[in-house]
Amino acid sequence: MNITQANYYSFSGQVAGIAITLGDGSLLSVPRRKGNRHYDAIIAATAADGSIWGDTVPEPMATLAAEYTFAQQLAAYTTATARLAQYIVSVGRAEVVESQATGEQVWNEDTMEMVDVMHDVITVTAVEAVEATVEQTTHNMDTDTSTTTTITNPLITTDVAERAAAQATVDATPQPVKDA
Repeated sequence: MNITQANYYSFSGQVAGIAITLGDGSLLSVPRRKGNRHYDAIIAATAADGSIWGDTVPEPMATLAAEYTFAQQLAAYTTATARLAQYIVSVGRAEVVESQATGEQVWNEDTMEMVDVMHDVITVTAVEAVEATVEQTTHNMDTDTSTTTTITNPLITTDVAERAAAQATVDATPQPVKDA
């Protein structure tokens, strides 16, 4: 929705809604109700560019736009940190084993007390590192020849790009969002 202008309007002395002008020149009257797709679009447009309101974004829209921006940044930060927490495909991941209580207890003659029976449990499975390079074969139909080249493993290339994008998001996230 391309909103070019927005203004609150009143009815019987009460702010009743928002009058918006769209890019095609059409006018809409939008109720102030979260969940209304047009109202939500106004909040998003205000967060992106408050100039639809003129020189100053009025309250409560300024607060709603700030809350929208915060929520968007928090969602992006959460996604990015989750991506960075994943193992690096070129390195792999070691198996992690923890001793956990089985719920059963036995008598320990040395300490003269009941102790938990422990059992080793794999809590994180091992993942082997992927090969750094792979061979790619292309076939030329005109000359009926094949060419094999060695390239960087596409899984590694994708992993590196995704990690770089995630790190850029984390680096650009304001500290109050990170603290949340």
